[in-house]
Amino acid sequence: MNIKCLRCKGSDPLRNCGRTFCPLIAKSEARFKIERKLQSKDFQGSSPAPFVGRFGYPYVNVGLLSPPETKDNAWEYDAPGYWASKNYSIKQVIGFRSELINSNKKTFIKGQGKTLEIAQEIGMASAPVDVEINLEDKPKFRVQTDSFLAPQGPNAKLKKAKITSNPKIHTKVDKVVSDTDLKAANALNYLYSNNFDENFLSKLLSVGTLGIKKNRKLVPTRWSITASDDILGKNIINEIKNYSEADYMLYFGSYLGNYYLLLLFPDVWGYELFETYLPLVSWNQTKEIQYTTDYEPYQGRKYYAENCAGGYYTVRLAIAEHLKKIKRQASVLAIRIITGEYAAPLGVWVTREATRKAMNNKPLSFSSRDLMLDYVKSFVKNKFGYSIDNILSSSIIIKELKTQRKLTNFL
Repeated sequence: MNIKCLRCKGSDPLRNCGRTFCPLIAKSEARFKIERKLQSKDFQGSSPAPFVGRFGYPYVNVGLLSPPETKDNAWEYDAPGYWASKNYSIKQVIGFRSELINSNKKTFIKGQGKTLEIAQEIGMASAPVDVEINLEDKPKFRVQTDSFLAPQGPNAKLKKAKITSNPKIHTKVDKVVSDTDLKAANALNYLYSNNFDENFLSKLLSVGTLGIKKNRKLVPTRWSITASDDILGKNIINEIKNYSEADYMLYFGSYLGNYYLLLLFPDVWGYELFETYLPLVSWNQTKEIQYTTDYEPYQGRKYYAENCAGGYYTVRLAIAEHLKKIKRQASVLAIRIITGEYAAPLGVWVTREATRKAMNNKPLSFSSRDLMLDYVKSFVKNKFGYSIDNILSSSIIIKELKTQRKLTNFL
């Protein structure tokens, strides 16, 4: 298909949204691909994930995400880490997610029922579970993108569901789910240390299978993602606080139009994130760089990062993972630069994976703070054509490094 935007018709780059890729075209192509498969109220598919909504809380929609047919690669429909490792494009991600039908039913967060049991087994399983779905009506095509969640496909009310294969549940997962005296945070950290990734762990938390028995309840998927990143990140940060300080180092990398500059300063743990939007990209139609920012000192945060929201915790987790790997602690200034390449929001997994890509690149080392900051100013100006002087001058971490005297100064 070759559909051009009805607003700019692809002819006037000064009038369009600033994106280098049109999400309207991606959604149109996805519709063409999937709509012919949405002709029945009943189907058999392979569900890679459950989904818990947040509207109407504490009565929420519990959904089973599944393509309308059994697929050997159904796991690929909910695999953010794999998407990033293979450098999947926005079009590919939307293509996968648009095929997942969210067959859902309203449930109380501490309720019971067959739908919840199935959702829990899917959430616990190491591989997609085959299900038989009966809907109240035919699903209608929809692709919804979100800054928190991976794209959502068709949505339909569930009449009845049945599992038609044996869920493959790892013994370690069964162990923590069966332990009703184990706190959810301890369960998450235990499984994470045994190579279960945060995407899988957020599903376990979401369907209410973790924690002390009386406290177990459904957690909306949007909330469980951030909760998992926060819990895992805090645990790693407590460990890296015992390591010696890093040198002046700069990491740079990107994924899907999200560029990250990660500045490490030789000091105790501290973290600050700036999310910057270049002029005339979809979220910023002004001619100036716009940004949001959040910060935490050595002691950590007491409140939710309202400005950068879930992305704050994904980036912090990726940074903490790398510091643990190199056995160092540092004060870290993270600068995210969002360009027109990021045509449609795909969820906070993008920020986590983009940061991981950046941290896995070879860093540049500097002998002083000023040399590193001068290099960053010049680099951003040359690559993106804009100055970030106002961002650096607003940084709490940089101000503290310039003004706060350390005990070693008196020795």
